[in-house]
Amino acid sequence: MLMTPNLARTTLRPAASPSTILLVACIATLVASILGAPHARADETTPIERIAFGSCLRQERDVPIFDAINNVKPDVFIFLGDNVYADTTDEAVFLKKYAQLAEKPGFVKLRESSQVLAIWDDHDFGENDAGREFAHVDLAKRIFLDFWGEPLDSQRRSRDGIYDALVFGPPDRRVQIILLDTRTFRDPLELDPTQTRKRYIPTTDTSRSILGETQWAWLAEQLKTEAAVRVIASSIQVLTEEHQFEKWMNFPHERDRLMKLLDNAPPALTLVVSGDRHFAEISRSDSLTGRPIIDITSSSLNASGWGNRNEPNRWRISPFVGDNNFGLIEFDWTARTARLALLGEAGNPLADISVTLTPEARALAPDQPETPSNPNAPMPQAD
Repeated sequence: MLMTPNLARTTLRPAASPSTILLVACIATLVASILGAPHARADETTPIERIAFGSCLRQERDVPIFDAINNVKPDVFIFLGDNVYADTTDEAVFLKKYAQLAEKPGFVKLRESSQVLAIWDDHDFGENDAGREFAHVDLAKRIFLDFWGEPLDSQRRSRDGIYDALVFGPPDRRVQIILLDTRTFRDPLELDPTQTRKRYIPTTDTSRSILGETQWAWLAEQLKTEAAVRVIASSIQVLTEEHQFEKWMNFPHERDRLMKLLDNAPPALTLVVSGDRHFAEISRSDSLTGRPIIDITSSSLNASGWGNRNEPNRWRISPFVGDNNFGLIEFDWTARTARLALLGEAGNPLADISVTLTPEARALAPDQPETPSNPNAPMPQAD
């Protein structure tokens, strides 16, 4: 069972002023009192029916989409990163921004009624597009784990990184959720020298990593687990290839390694849930592994703004969703199917497909990738 958040135990560096120490203590106490005791973790005997997820939440804004999320009553909700926009190395600022999220009535209700899981992306890690070069990861990690109520004896606290894995439900209805850390160990991105704004290109340096060897070894062990469905939470997109922002394809050898691991894992319907982009889409490939892999990108919970603008993605099988949204995976264990949907602030479906839970069968029609659009076409800046 999860424990009450431990923010009140947060300590400061000796150089902090008395007024800053008082501010941090007040904020930490406020957050702990608002959050209270988290909902107990689901066990391995009770099947889950609904997993919801989303990313990119501006804590200073209202979050009306929480009403729609709470209305679908998810058993599990996964925050996929940029859960707050901290962008700081100051402890008091970190805590203040988490306190703003903690005060949202919809967040409090979600946390009371659903199992809430979280990974981070760059802005709650502490710096835009940052990886292992970020020098304040220990501070960010401590506050992250305290806020999300991670037990003091959790392995997430005793090892580097915030990766984790959980199993829900009995063997024939087992869902494994793998939470990846794409920040702590990630090597620097390779800049496109032809661009004046920050854009990235795939690296040819195969020594560069996203997950780091320790996390890779852990992931290989986790993928030996037998499950009907495997949900892999990655803060950045796995399948898409064309855009020049953050994505797995900036490290092609790392994505290949992930595909090979998935291909050798016990059969399971493999669903990636990702965020980061401030728009949403569903992508699918049947050719990167011997089984279908689907990447459901949900972003943003309250800071979308792309409208109907588009960008290339040869694996996209859904409409391009530019409105505020959250993702939903809904299981029909009797029919052995799953609904994969992107829903808007009113709970309205913005994209909606059904897939079989039988991993040997193709989830949809065979691959028919779109002809890639002009990769040099101007695209909005993701944040």
